Amino acid sequence: MQLQCPMPKLDFDVITLGHGSGGLLTNRLLDSGVFDLLSNEWLDKRHDGVVLDLTEKTAFTTDSFVISPIFFPGGNIGELAVNGTVNDVAMCGAIPEYISLSFIIEEGLSMKEFWDILVAIKFACEQAGVRVVTGDTKVVERGKGDKIFINTTGLGRLHPEADIDIRKLKEGDKVIVSDNLATHGIAIMSVREGLEFETTIESDTRNLNHAVKALLNEFGPAIHLFRDPTRGGAATVLTEIARDSGLGINIFQKDIPVDEQVSGACEILGLDPLYVANEGVFITIAAANEADAIVERMRTMESCRHATIIGEVVADHPKQVILTSSIGGRRVVNMLVGEQLPRIC
Repeated sequence: MQLQCPMPKLDFDVITLGHGSGGLLTNRLLDSGVFDLLSNEWLDKRHDGVVLDLTEKTAFTTDSFVISPIFFPGGNIGELAVNGTVNDVAMCGAIPEYISLSFIIEEGLSMKEFWDILVAIKFACEQAGVRVVTGDTKVVERGKGDKIFINTTGLGRLHPEADIDIRKLKEGDKVIVSDNLATHGIAIMSVREGLEFETTIESDTRNLNHAVKALLNEFGPAIHLFRDPTRGGAATVLTEIARDSGLGINIFQKDIPVDEQVSGACEILGLDPLYVANEGVFITIAAANEADAIVERMRTMESCRHATIIGEVVADHPKQVILTSSIGGRRVVNMLVGEQLPRIC
């Protein structure tokens, strides 16, 4: 359930080029939306930047969001931007605290759409426990922005128990997926293709930082790596890990969690769930002796209900990921080649 925030009365029904001029219209737009809705002690200073006291090891990330459509089952580009940024910080083993937020808005975007995006941003920030502390707004001519693009930066202090480093991986480590794969990508694709299912497939966009923090609190030294399989899906992330670690990875198709409707949609569309984008899933690689306990703990969390061990790190076939199919066949899993689902995040 999202926040219910009444939309203020505005002089215009749509964004115009004047709203990006830096003058009166820009100020009215920001005053009635961004500053009031996202108010905090840093943003309220309305400066060109922000001064933060960061005396500890800090994770830093940046991202851009260009999804089409900007509203989709289960969310919109606003909460996607916040969650995606928060999750990238969390994958470093840090606790997200601050984000920047910059809009590139296409002339003609309705004020109602922009307001709904801002409300979603506020909701996502409150859920994740982060604050928007600086940002920027630009408006481009009609036809040059695909409604709205959002750029973000995230900062967070490193968790004291985190030692996330691909060099820590070793033979026998277990590969754990936090939840069902491919849900976000199929939610977007079903809208584009007009597919209908018994129930609506909704994006899994959500913050993962609370789950990561809980796991680090309890199992810190046993957790060697976090990654979120967004563009390119789990297959691409795992092949990157194998390549960069110099080790091999075995995964087993029968253990890979995918919702039944999502699996059916993948079959209809000719897609492999391993390559479809996710927005509320992470992969962790952990010490074998703690892996079962980690999965058991994850399954108590709302965001990790289908957590599963899907494979392990091996010394064989270095730099390669090998999938064992449900019928026992084996094949090499490669990175995504080309474009499978355009404009997905």
